[in-house]
Amino acid sequence: MTSQTPDSLAPQPAQPPAPVPGSWRDLFSRPHLPVVTVLAAGVGLYAMNLYFTAALLPTVVADIGGSQYFAWAATAYLIAAVVATMLVGRLLAGVGPARMYGVAFGVFALGTGMSAISPMMELFVGGRAVQGFGAGLLTGLGYAAIRGTLPPVLWTRATGLISAMFGVGALLGPVLGGGFAQLGQWRIGFAVLAVVALALIPVAWRALPRAVPSRAGTGPVPVLPIITLAAAAAALSVSAMLDGALVWGAAAFGFALLGLFLWLDARHANGVLPRLAYLRGNPLKWVYLTVAALSAGVMVENFIPLFAQRIGGVSPLGAGLIGAALSLGWVGAQLFSVNATGAAIRRLVRGAPWLLVAGLVGYGLLQVTEPGPGIIVMWALLLGLAGVGIGLAFPHLSVAALSSGGSDAEGGKAAAAVSTTQLIAYTVTSAIAGNLLALGADDLGSARWLILGIAALTLLGIPTAAAATRRAP
Repeated sequence: MTSQTPDSLAPQPAQPPAPVPGSWRDLFSRPHLPVVTVLAAGVGLYAMNLYFTAALLPTVVADIGGSQYFAWAATAYLIAAVVATMLVGRLLAGVGPARMYGVAFGVFALGTGMSAISPMMELFVGGRAVQGFGAGLLTGLGYAAIRGTLPPVLWTRATGLISAMFGVGALLGPVLGGGFAQLGQWRIGFAVLAVVALALIPVAWRALPRAVPSRAGTGPVPVLPIITLAAAAAALSVSAMLDGALVWGAAAFGFALLGLFLWLDARHANGVLPRLAYLRGNPLKWVYLTVAALSAGVMVENFIPLFAQRIGGVSPLGAGLIGAALSLGWVGAQLFSVNATGAAIRRLVRGAPWLLVAGLVGYGLLQVTEPGPGIIVMWALLLGLAGVGIGLAFPHLSVAALSSGGSDAEGGKAAAAVSTTQLIAYTVTSAIAGNLLALGADDLGSARWLILGIAALTLLGIPTAAAATRRAP
C-alpha cells in the first residue's frame, strides 16, 4: 500500500477540508493533560538546561577549575543530544512511549547527577554528555510521541505548545541558574534538576501508552551517517576555539562532513531522516531547511545579554530581560498561530522568515556606542519581532513533518527529525557565531558581525518557506 504525502503546507483542493483544530481547552482536558504534561516537561527540561547551565558555568569553574574545558561543557551536551534525536524514531517504534520516556528521564537524571557530584571538570563534561543524550531523547520524543498519544485535531496545538517550551526554557533557565549561582549552590541546582527528571518517570509510565505501536522503524541503525554527523558537529564546535587559518580549516572540514552525512544518509536503507526528505519534488526537505533557518535565528539569544551589558551599559537583570524579548515574541506568536487553518497557514509560514530577518537586521544596525533608552527599547521590540517570525511558522512546520509519514513509525521518525534539524542548526550556528565574534575589532564590531551574519543565515528561510508551501500543480 502506497502512502500519500501532502505536496505542501497549503490545503489540497482534491481532498476534503481539514478538520477544525481542537481548542486549548481540549488539549488541557482531563484525558490529555497528563500526556501533554509529560511531552512539554521533557522538552522544557532540555531547553531550560541549556541556559540554566550557561548561568552556572562560571561558578562551576571557580569551584572545581578546568577553565580550558569551559566550551566543551556545551559542546558535549549538544553533540550527544544530536546523536540521541537521530535514534528517537526507531527506539520509540521498538519499545513504545511509556518505556522510552522512562529511559530518557532516567538518562537525563543520571547525567545531571554525575555533573552535580563532579570533583573535576573532566567528569563534569562527561556528565554533560550523558545529560545531553537524555535531553536529546526528550526533545525528539516531544514531537515524535504526539502522533501516537493525541488525536490529529490536537496536533497543531500540541506542537505549538512543545516548540513554545524552547522559549519558556530560555526565560526560566537564566533566572533559575543565576539564582543558584548567586547563592553559590550550583551542585544543589543540578541535584534539583535530577530529582525533577526522576519524579517525571512514574508520571510518564501512568500517562503514556505502554504498547509498542509498530516494529516498522526498528531496522538497522545507520551507524556511519550518525558517526559522520557527530564528527561534523564536533569539528564545527572546535573551529570556534581555534585561531588563524585553523579556524577556517576546521570549519571547512565540518561542513564537508555535514555534506557527507547527507550523502550517506540518502543512500542508507534506514537513514536518520525520512526517505521522503530526499525525494525530488517532495516538500519535506524544504520544511526541514526552513526549521533550520528559523533555529539559526534563535542562537542570537545567547549573546544578547553580553552585548546589552558591554555596549549598552545595561545591568545584568536588564540585559536578561532584553534577551527574553525574543522568547516572549516566539511564545506569544505561537499562541496566535496555532488558531490558523487553511490558506492562512501558508501565508504565516511564508511571512515568518521575513519578520525574523527584519528583526535581526534592525537589531544589528542599532548596535551603536552609548545607546540611549530609546535605542535600548528598540532593541527589545526588534528582538520581539524576530521571535514572532519564529513562532508564527514553527508549529505548522512541525505538523507538516508529523503528517508526512504514512505510518506511525514513519510519522514519528519525520517528527523526531525536526528536533535533529534544530540541534544541527544550533550547533552549526554556534560554531559560526564564535568565528563571527572574532572578526570584530571591539565589542561593537563583534556584535554587528555576529547579529548581521546570523541574519544572513536566516535569509535562507525565505525561499525554503516558499518551496515548503508551494501549491500542488
